[in-house]
Amino acid sequence: MRDRYPEIEPYDHGLLEVGDGNLVYWETCGNPAGKPVLSVHGGPGSGCSTNSRRYFDPDRYRIVLFDQRNCGRSLPNAADPAVDLSANTTDHLIADMELLREHLGIDRWMLFGGSWGCVLSLVYAERHPDRVTELVQMGLATGRRDDVELLTRGLGGIFPQAFARYVDLLPESERDNIPAGYYKLLNDPDAQVRDRAMRAWCDWEDAMLPYAPAKAMYEEDADRAYAFTRLVTHYWSQDHFIDPDEVLANAGKLADIPTVLVQGVLDLGNLVGTPWLLAQALPHAELIMVPGEGHSLAAPGMRHALVTATDNFAEKTSGRVSIEPTAARRVGEKAP
Repeated sequence: MRDRYPEIEPYDHGLLEVGDGNLVYWETCGNPAGKPVLSVHGGPGSGCSTNSRRYFDPDRYRIVLFDQRNCGRSLPNAADPAVDLSANTTDHLIADMELLREHLGIDRWMLFGGSWGCVLSLVYAERHPDRVTELVQMGLATGRRDDVELLTRGLGGIFPQAFARYVDLLPESERDNIPAGYYKLLNDPDAQVRDRAMRAWCDWEDAMLPYAPAKAMYEEDADRAYAFTRLVTHYWSQDHFIDPDEVLANAGKLADIPTVLVQGVLDLGNLVGTPWLLAQALPHAELIMVPGEGHSLAAPGMRHALVTATDNFAEKTSGRVSIEPTAARRVGEKAP
């Protein structure tokens, strides 16, 4: 079984000015002359992780990561309740990705995304199909209302006690749109109200996604957890700032892009048929259902499927990229 590659450090990084007073953090790892790939993190608001560098052969890939607006190392950060999120929408993020591609001098790149990162990758690819070489997507999502309704209400019958605690924080009048109700609480002038809302949201995520506990996030880094919950509710309360049917309706634009879709058999998103709907909309794509795994790309079966996919794409294009094994640096080696 294949596993992730060893830890590596970036050979370059920076803050890209993208407008509206925003600076987006980016980094590049692996082979500067390798096959370009952009890792698109989830959330919204999770920020990129060091493990996201490890799904690609560093001798054959030029690995690009970035923190989406207002999260991770991007500035300003949504952890500050005074930060205005009105200039943080899907359109803004896609424009940022294009600015980053141009800044790095990349003509075309692979997109590797999971969960919200899957939605953002698919929308970007549909709007800029000429800029995408391949798609490797996992934790499949399309931005439909069914996706959000499942996660914010539909699973209440499976986790009734946790759900009761989750909605108890909201007045009856604000339970029709749970993310909107929470967004209001998370932006309340009272810090105690904001903190209670952040913890309650994370506790609900912890109940339904126990393999990636959000509770640990607020116990380890309350600022990061607050930024995450603000951004999740900002997007979920507004249909991700896209037409909810946009991804599936425009899937025909991806017909010429080699695509691998990886999904855990136990992923709760399967309850609303997301993998099957995507597979039908993308008949050329390879759909891999991983037994015994859920929504976490870090699970062993998911790691194997994802690394196999990126290795296979590297093999198919290895004749078109310059491979210099010494260009990839492992942890401990410093950038020049």
